[in-house]
Amino acid sequence: MSDLFSTAADDRRRLVAPLPERLRPDDLDLVVGQESLVGPGRPLRRAIEEDRVGSMILFGPPGTGKTTLARIMAARTGSSFEELSAVDAGKADVRAVTERARDRLAGDGRRTILFLDEIHRFTKAQQDALLPLVESGLIILIGATTESPHVGVIAALLSRCTLYELKSLDPADLNRMIDRGAAALEVTVADDARDAIARAAGGDGRAALALLEAATAARATATDAVDVELVAQVGRIPIRYDREGDLHYDAISAFIKSLRGSDPDAALWWMHTMLEGGEDPRYVSRRLIVFASEDVGNADPRALPLAVATAQAIQEIGMPEGRIPLAQCVTYLALAPKSNAAYTAGDAARAAVREYGTHIPPDHLRDGSHSGSKALGRGVGYKYPHAAGGFVADQRHLPDDLAHLRFYEPTTMGFEARLSEILSELRAQREQQTAPPTTKD
Repeated sequence: MSDLFSTAADDRRRLVAPLPERLRPDDLDLVVGQESLVGPGRPLRRAIEEDRVGSMILFGPPGTGKTTLARIMAARTGSSFEELSAVDAGKADVRAVTERARDRLAGDGRRTILFLDEIHRFTKAQQDALLPLVESGLIILIGATTESPHVGVIAALLSRCTLYELKSLDPADLNRMIDRGAAALEVTVADDARDAIARAAGGDGRAALALLEAATAARATATDAVDVELVAQVGRIPIRYDREGDLHYDAISAFIKSLRGSDPDAALWWMHTMLEGGEDPRYVSRRLIVFASEDVGNADPRALPLAVATAQAIQEIGMPEGRIPLAQCVTYLALAPKSNAAYTAGDAARAAVREYGTHIPPDHLRDGSHSGSKALGRGVGYKYPHAAGGFVADQRHLPDDLAHLRFYEPTTMGFEARLSEILSELRAQREQQTAPPTTKD
């Protein structure tokens, strides 16, 4: 009797459930997208069809089919399906699932799939508690996460699971879903409206269907088509960004690489992706300061003062006006000549210090200001460059056994080209004047 009531409740729930839930595929052939995983002959599809499903982590953006695939796997393999969200589940919930899984296995031999959504939100201790369940085969764990599993899931659990990455749905996939949803709702969708829904969904199939349903409900009459104006009224393109998640690191990486690649348009795009997603503009300005020194360097010495001034401007005026000096700085840095010669020179010098250890400076460079220092030879023989026209050719500044070291090699980009000429001339003069005299046999 309870099974009858349960079936009736499921049927009723499907009638009143949101469109994405009503249209959730229950067969692999109905899954939209993810051809690389569940297309004919692909690895995950073969595992499902051959009943070889093991514990796994499904990771990828929202609305790409992680929950759907988990449910299909349970149905195709005749397994019981248990679902928990790591956001609000605890050890007691996992323990209850474990007990039910043990009873099923002892009773009719049926396996249990535990679908754990947002698995990266489980603590290390909670994830550790899953290890013996996975190792023993008592449950088949299917973890789902929108973050990189290598960041949020412990290594011991990763080593026991197969990783499958799900990709954002492309426009063609989204259009197929929208058409399927329109048929279910018995509504006509204009071509430009369908394209607008696909754009607003941002690769998220669930979002596309939800937006279609909202636009359908907003029609003046039941016979009206869904047009682009209706879509604009009920939907806004979501900015998916998490200051603590993968998109934070991916966006700042794309931002810096766009600057380095001298592409101001892309740099502005990624900057505003971060800002619209709620990123702290002070974080962006700090990265610009680092970039100005690391990647522009002496090719344009004005870059660093501009980046520092931009950070100060952000402190003074805040947002939204802060976006204006940020855009000025970003476009300038993107188009500035690039050189990391000073940055790499600094790292080379640090590595050399660690390799060669501490050296006492040559006597003529040591401090000769205190009483008795001259008697010890400190500072004796030092030649004051200003008194010699700004440069003393025959004076070394490194210890004799390190005189061969060279760290800074300027490029020919921007202002650094002039520095390269100056340094080459100075080095040539110094090496000529300080070279040991040759003797004739």
